Amino acid sequence: MDTILNAIGYGYPVGKIIYNALGVAVSIFSFHKLAYAIIGLFFTRKFKEAKNKHKYAICIAARNEEQVIGNLIDSIDKQDYPKDLLTIFVVADNCTDKTAEIARKKGCIVYERFDDKHKTKGYALQYLFKNIEKDYKTNSFEGYFIFDADNLLKEDYVSRMNDAFDSGEKLITSYRNTKNFDENYMASTFAIHWIRSIRQNHRARSFLHLATNIQGTGFLFSNEIVADGWKYTSLTEDRALTADAVSQGYQISYQDKAMFYDEQPTKFSVVWRQRVRWRKGHLQAFVETGPQLFLNIFFGKKFVKVNWNKNKKKETKLYKRILESIRHRFASFDTFGQLIPGSVISIFKWLIVSIIMYSCYCYGNGLNKPLITTSNYLGKALVYLFGNKIINLNPGYQALYMSILVTILARIIYRLSEYFKNCLYAVYIFIIERKNIIKIKWYKKVLYTFTWPLFDAITRYATVVALFKKVEWDRIPHESKVTINDINLKR
Repeated sequence: MDTILNAIGYGYPVGKIIYNALGVAVSIFSFHKLAYAIIGLFFTRKFKEAKNKHKYAICIAARNEEQVIGNLIDSIDKQDYPKDLLTIFVVADNCTDKTAEIARKKGCIVYERFDDKHKTKGYALQYLFKNIEKDYKTNSFEGYFIFDADNLLKEDYVSRMNDAFDSGEKLITSYRNTKNFDENYMASTFAIHWIRSIRQNHRARSFLHLATNIQGTGFLFSNEIVADGWKYTSLTEDRALTADAVSQGYQISYQDKAMFYDEQPTKFSVVWRQRVRWRKGHLQAFVETGPQLFLNIFFGKKFVKVNWNKNKKKETKLYKRILESIRHRFASFDTFGQLIPGSVISIFKWLIVSIIMYSCYCYGNGLNKPLITTSNYLGKALVYLFGNKIINLNPGYQALYMSILVTILARIIYRLSEYFKNCLYAVYIFIIERKNIIKIKWYKKVLYTFTWPLFDAITRYATVVALFKKVEWDRIPHESKVTINDINLKR
């Protein structure tokens, strides 16, 4: 045993170098995030009022959504957009309730699908687009909206999205708000997260004409995207679409003035199941599309096999081709950085290098280290208040065990410091987005400020679980009775 422990400890200096190198490599793909946050604080892309009204299909994939789908359709009917330019399609996916019946009564075109082997939302959309092509032809609609059955649209949603579409944008996402923001602390974590995504990602990327990310629902794309059908059937079809679009060279814009609402889960068991599924899909997208995006960083679209927009006129001016190449490469770099499973890398390098290798190193060389690390503000505060003890132990098992405890303590202090620092972001959201958020009692805001960092904590460990677990798609229940009129009253 001594030989094994000493051998592992002998490799610690090299392991530490690899540890730091991995940290630098991951941070390279996130160095620009601070600039995004600053830009997002002040700027977002704005679109002029459209000159033309375009014809759209609204696509809704629903599984046993009789509780909420009627309210979504009602909010679509209340749009200030010409009704003859909007067609609502619903795919009732393996439904055993009245979802299809309700949708038909409200004037939607409904296709019922029964296939228990292929369960994801992506398969439902694939089936829907096959039927649209068969019965109506895909190109008979200029653009396609994608919504979940629990969504609600602000009255001018389609008009504002049409402004962006009329400007020439091919993929556009929108402002994702939450209809049950104040229901409980768990729903609020998601609500704040979506607004954080707007402020930290969507606004800056759209302003810089890069590519932001599609997030499940509330987006619009040109018919050319589905000219050959819908092909994204993984656990997270939105991530797959985003990565594929960026690899093709498309911008993905954000329209800040187009607001919709969705329902967030309120039970931890549902949240955990959803997060594990999302993280599994995230890992799949990294494996499936990550290599292509990585190649694009260095070679542009040289190795892109298929270009959706085959008829797009190529830019002839040299300086414009250079600028577009730079834009596309950076967008690929940015999207690749989003897909990197940083939490998995962080946890495993900590376990292998900081716990296993370092403890074995201390077994052979002894331990001489402060009990509390002062690399963050919380550690410095603890040392200031209580002082710091230097651990000095000779080589052996005592040094091994104590090194593990000291390393775990350092990790706990670091995570707590990040947790409380993250609380400040909720304060920022409640202040800067106060006009967009429904009215919430002050004491709930205080509670949500301290509970919202749980979202990132759950996501971090869900990623590790998803790495090893076989994950299948499962329906997330939606039961909120909130209507768009209720939201307007709350606002």
